Amino acid sequence: MKNKKQLQQASRRHFLRGAGIALALPWLESLPLFGAQDGTPAEVTNLNKPPVRFGFMFFSNGIKPANWWAKGSGESIEFGPSAAPLAAIREDLIFIKGLYHQSALSSTSPHLGRMNMLSGAQVSLDANDIRVGTSMDQVLARSIGHHTPVPSIALGIEPNELRLEDGLSMLYGSSVSWVSPTKPATKEIYPARTFDQLVGDGKGRKLDRSILDAVLDEAHSLQPKVSSGDRKKLDEYLESIRDIEKRIDNASKQERLEGWRPTLTKPNMPRPADEIPQNIPDHMKLMMDLTVLAFQMDKTRIVTLMLNNDLSQMNFKFIEGVRGALHLDLTHNGHAPALEAMYLKTNQFHMQQFTYLTQRLKAIDEGGQSLLDNSILMLASSLYDGDAHGADQLPIVLAGHGGGLKTGRVLDYMDKGNDNRRACSLYLSIMHRMGVPAERFGDTDKQLADL
Repeated sequence: MKNKKQLQQASRRHFLRGAGIALALPWLESLPLFGAQDGTPAEVTNLNKPPVRFGFMFFSNGIKPANWWAKGSGESIEFGPSAAPLAAIREDLIFIKGLYHQSALSSTSPHLGRMNMLSGAQVSLDANDIRVGTSMDQVLARSIGHHTPVPSIALGIEPNELRLEDGLSMLYGSSVSWVSPTKPATKEIYPARTFDQLVGDGKGRKLDRSILDAVLDEAHSLQPKVSSGDRKKLDEYLESIRDIEKRIDNASKQERLEGWRPTLTKPNMPRPADEIPQNIPDHMKLMMDLTVLAFQMDKTRIVTLMLNNDLSQMNFKFIEGVRGALHLDLTHNGHAPALEAMYLKTNQFHMQQFTYLTQRLKAIDEGGQSLLDNSILMLASSLYDGDAHGADQLPIVLAGHGGGLKTGRVLDYMDKGNDNRRACSLYLSIMHRMGVPAERFGDTDKQLADL
């Protein structure tokens, strides 16, 4: 009898190959049967179950507490105005109230000293010592990242900022994923580069022709060998890749950069290759679609996505009714009624992005289960009350059923005592559900009660 390691090697994923490209296929229920027909032990089929994925989405500058609430359960969950778009996925989420990071709450820096979202560690307030704890996504990557070509991916919409704020580096505000206490993960904001990492040859392959052209012959030969259900799934999968390629190509032809419009209609210098989209919602949607593709291809099982940086300079004028103000100004508004109304719209916009990602995953079948059934998604901000820089609790939402999560619930930890309100307890629980039985993370050795 083969040992577990040998069985795992025998059950390696199936690929379409051509012209130096190895394109990983989504999970197909028919493919394990081929291995069994070739003499592969029956135990391999059991190892071919879809894995659990973890996706984290960050939005900056918190919420207005009066508008952020949920009550009820299942189909009866009601949401406050800021969280209202989550109603579309109420049965697939857990709305969590009351968790916090003690080290952030006690920080003397009202802004960047609280950018320890995924680590819970103390942020160094010494400008000469950039330091925060290794984030939980990177702890996961160290443990399970070897199962995929890419251990983890850190994505964003706004570039890293190098200026100082409160005397501290804005690297803190530009990063939620940290591979070590002193080194943030490289955040990718270019969809084309992310796409190359997922389906390219790793050598900056140009996107002037479809990567699928290199593997179509093998795809056509595979189609008659799989079940009718898998054949439809394979067709949809290949079409989704081609659709992303087309959108990247269209974004590149705009010859514009995110967040501003050049004064020239045509560049007076050589155009940078594969520009990021000019339209912010399109940019976010493309990054979310690439996240779905990464999970579906099993190129990685761990993705973080920053919709905006802390102290974001993003202009939300693309939302109807939001006029001429940066996100930072809208959230730090001194309770001006007009600005608070626009702040609410930005909160709702962020919830819409999380809802979109959740629904995309739910629509993808993995052998009788959805991709969402095999995923844990988390939405959070590093502040609660954005105007007051409050961090006494954090806005956190989970979605998905990975690791047996029971959704359709509202969990309130405000009255459970500070030792039972640690956000790191949530992270420790997620690690265990991802198959990483860590004994401790951040400031706790306890998993989150009632999760």
